[in-house]
Amino acid sequence: MNVSVVMPVYNAEATVLQALKSLRAQSFGSMEIIVINDGSTDGTLEILRNQSDIILLDHSHRGIVPALNDGLAAARGTYIARMDADDFCHPERIEKQSLFLDAFPEIGIVGCKVRFGGDREKQAGYLAHVDWINGLVEPEDIALNRFIESPLAHPSVMFRRELFEQFGAYRDGPFPEDYELWLRWMARGVQAGKVDEELVVWNDPPDRLSRTDPRYNIDAFYETKARYLCQWLEKNNPHHPDIIVWGAGRVTRKRASILKGYGLRITHYIDIKPRQLNCGTPVIMPSKIPNPSTCFILPMVGKRGARDLIRPILKERGFTEGLNCIFAA
Repeated sequence: MNVSVVMPVYNAEATVLQALKSLRAQSFGSMEIIVINDGSTDGTLEILRNQSDIILLDHSHRGIVPALNDGLAAARGTYIARMDADDFCHPERIEKQSLFLDAFPEIGIVGCKVRFGGDREKQAGYLAHVDWINGLVEPEDIALNRFIESPLAHPSVMFRRELFEQFGAYRDGPFPEDYELWLRWMARGVQAGKVDEELVVWNDPPDRLSRTDPRYNIDAFYETKARYLCQWLEKNNPHHPDIIVWGAGRVTRKRASILKGYGLRITHYIDIKPRQLNCGTPVIMPSKIPNPSTCFILPMVGKRGARDLIRPILKERGFTEGLNCIFAA
C-alpha cells in the first residue's frame, strides 16, 4: 500500500459522497481510503457503512485531532494524503503528489495549488488567503513565509509517514492543529513543496472549523507561530536577541509583546508616520533603517497589501529575507 488517504468526518451527509467519488476517480491505484467518523449525529455514519471500499473507523465525538491521529495509526501507506469531507480532488491529485515525493526525496511534505470553492464576493478574505497560498510553491518561499500564515491548505497535503513517526503526530490544544504540525516539522528541518497545479477544490462553507472553532482565530494563530518564530530567530538572527519590528500600531505591538516573553529585545519600531510610544521604544521612519549588517528586521504589519510595499524597500536597502529579515504577521 503506497498511499493512505486520511479523512475525518463529522456531520457531512451532504458532501461526503462527493468527496469519496473524487477519490474513487483517482488515476493512482495503490491507495487506501481511511474515513474516521467522529461521532456524527446526522446520517453520515449510515452512508459510510454502505461504502464497501473504505476503511471505516467509528468513534464517539472527540474532535478533529484524535480523529486524525486515529487515521494515522491505522494507515499502512508510505505516504499519507489528507482530505476533508467537504472538498473535492482532481483525478490526478494522488498520482502527481506521489510522483513528486518519489522524485524529490529531500521534500517531506507536498501540497498543491487549490481552487477556491466559496463565494468570491462574500468571502473575499478567504479568497485572498487562497491566492496567497497559491503564490507559494517553491520550498524556499514556503519556508520563508511560514510565519505569516499557514502556507499549506490542510486537505491538499501529502507527507511521508516517517515524519509523524519521528517528529510526532497532530497535537491537541488551543491552536490550529495543521499549522502547528507544519511549524514543528519544519523547525526540525523538514522541507515542504507543492505541485504547481490546482488539484483540490477547497470549499469554504459557513460551518468550516476554521470559521467556528476558537483554535483558529487570529490570536491562536499568532500564539502558535510566536514560539516557532522565536526558535528560528535564535538560530538565524546574527544579532539575537535584538530585533527591529516593522509596524508600530497597537495590534502589532500587542503581538510583538509575546515575542518579548521569549527573551527577544525590540530595539526599534519602524512606522511610516512619526510617533512616540508609551513603552519607550523609539520609532524610526523607513528612511532611517540601519545598515543590514547591523540589525535584523521583522516586518509584522498584517494590513493587506502592506508586505507588497515593505518588500521592495527592504530589498533596495540591501536586506535579504532569511538572512537579515523575515516576514511575520
